[in-house]
Amino acid sequence: MDQPKISRILRLIVLLSGNRIYTVDELAAELQTSQRTIYRYIDTFKEAGFAVEKVDDYKYRLVSIGKGIKDLRNIVYFSPEEAFIVNRLIDSLDPSNSLKNELKRKLSAIYDKTSIAEFTDRPSSAKKVQALVEAIRDKIVVRLVDYSSSYSGNTKDHLVEPFEMTSNYAGVWAYDLGDGKNKRFIVLRMGDVEKTKDNWSNELAHNSLPMDSFRFHGDKEYHVVLRMNNLAKNLMVEEFPLTEKDIYEQDGILMEQMMVLGDAIELPPHDMENEDEQFWIYDGIVRGLDGIGRFVLGLEGNIEVMEGDELIEYLKRHAAHIADTY
Repeated sequence: MDQPKISRILRLIVLLSGNRIYTVDELAAELQTSQRTIYRYIDTFKEAGFAVEKVDDYKYRLVSIGKGIKDLRNIVYFSPEEAFIVNRLIDSLDPSNSLKNELKRKLSAIYDKTSIAEFTDRPSSAKKVQALVEAIRDKIVVRLVDYSSSYSGNTKDHLVEPFEMTSNYAGVWAYDLGDGKNKRFIVLRMGDVEKTKDNWSNELAHNSLPMDSFRFHGDKEYHVVLRMNNLAKNLMVEEFPLTEKDIYEQDGILMEQMMVLGDAIELPPHDMENEDEQFWIYDGIVRGLDGIGRFVLGLEGNIEVMEGDELIEYLKRHAAHIADTY
């Protein structure tokens, strides 16, 4: 079998396994082939033991894979951060390295984007994720049984309309019928997922919130500029890989201002100046202050907040609480 044909078959498997249901025309356009070829591939899948469901006259999807065979999406999966790292590592290879193009070709053979979201590999979570995916597809209400909230500390059931899985299937965006709000629920905090017979009734209100590089969601934007030494910069990139695109090396002198944490809890200012040390600037947009705030608090003395009044107030408030507590 020739390589282009194999690539098309693998990509067709991924397309048919996703949440979206494609028409035969759309599949042919995606794979740049004919309708006749798509039908031939579908027949091949059926012969190989794949369960191909005919949704209507022109739409098909794979609903399961033969018993004993691992779900392909669990084998070939990259989260957005993993995809960023993989692409960065490949790009760092010398242009003359023959493996560079081969690696990129293999990735693109299956995915147009390597950040395609897929199932978690935990069996218990996979069952819950499958129920959520089916509920999204069928537009029905589910009960999140014994959901443990990290904010209230309580465990209770939630009746919700799930409408969008997060990028790595670790959570789901859903409209909570209890308080009429869109929320992100974490799969690992769910005791179970029970599908009901009730259809959605609030679809127009469904709305997910964008996520920042520190993995926090929100509809408000905060512009933040940080000045960091090598330690802080390296830890930021290691813990939050997507921040790298907003970091650049700084040439210049430290602004004449005290570290906000030292100012907040009346400690002597920390001297970040060292003529032999390298400094970096993070200049980005965050959707919430908890993610970036916790990072800065954990590296007090290594980071200076150059812009971001809301973040400075957040740090002062939490630093004062720490000082009062301890």
